[in-house]
Amino acid sequence: MTTLRRFTRYAVLVLLALVFLTPLLWMAITSVKTYGDAQKIPPSFVPHPFSTYGYEQILGNTSNPVLRWFVNSMLAATLHALLVLVTASMAAYALARLRFRGRAVSFALIIGTLFIPPTSLIIPNFVIADRLGWLDTLTVVIVPGAASAFGVFFLRQFFLSIPAELEEAAVLDGANHWQIFTQVLLPLSKPALATLAVLSFLTNWNDFLWPIYVLFSPERLTLPAGLGLLQGAYVSDYPVIMAGAVLASVPVLILFVAAQRHIIQGVSRSGLKG
Repeated sequence: MTTLRRFTRYAVLVLLALVFLTPLLWMAITSVKTYGDAQKIPPSFVPHPFSTYGYEQILGNTSNPVLRWFVNSMLAATLHALLVLVTASMAAYALARLRFRGRAVSFALIIGTLFIPPTSLIIPNFVIADRLGWLDTLTVVIVPGAASAFGVFFLRQFFLSIPAELEEAAVLDGANHWQIFTQVLLPLSKPALATLAVLSFLTNWNDFLWPIYVLFSPERLTLPAGLGLLQGAYVSDYPVIMAGAVLASVPVLILFVAAQRHIIQGVSRSGLKG
């Protein structure tokens, strides 16, 4: 690779990094501004003066229990991700390794559900949740969506990339399907499982529309739905809003950095074999 080509590649990567990081930096900087400084036109990149006003408002305001919303979101997103791993991994194993009548049709139907707009399911899901008595509980934002069609597709593709000889060897050793699934395939599928867990966590963590329909009590709101209350009807307190956004972004950034290696491995290997 020539020096010019290497320089061009790194320049493009730096520009892309700036495009993605600038909004995050602006969010963090605005969160430590005063209310007046955040309203200035033209805006200043450096806070004058540095202030913790936004964080004091969201952490000390009892009418908007942001920390409670944060805990609710962490609990809901974590349990939702675990449920997705359980349901998707078992369904993917059956569709990838077991031979049964209607397997291709079942897989096609599962994939077909990916083309259904999620907003069209809000009313039927709301009615079902109401009849189950789940409304205004964390269960209503944990269980619906746990049967992930994307998760089934994603893990099935990964399972197909694992050599069948490993299962044949396990069968010769007397292993049944459950033992093959739990002791052979799952340990080899850690990158794909980690990737799906991160994606499922982020999907639930960032969900805004469904929680505002099914959660009514302020103390039961998740963080995205609760942060919407910080937006006034006529006045926007940007330091408070951005402080809440920073709080919502920290777990996501930590999770992505921690699982980045597994995500790359999972995505690259899941497309090896169809």
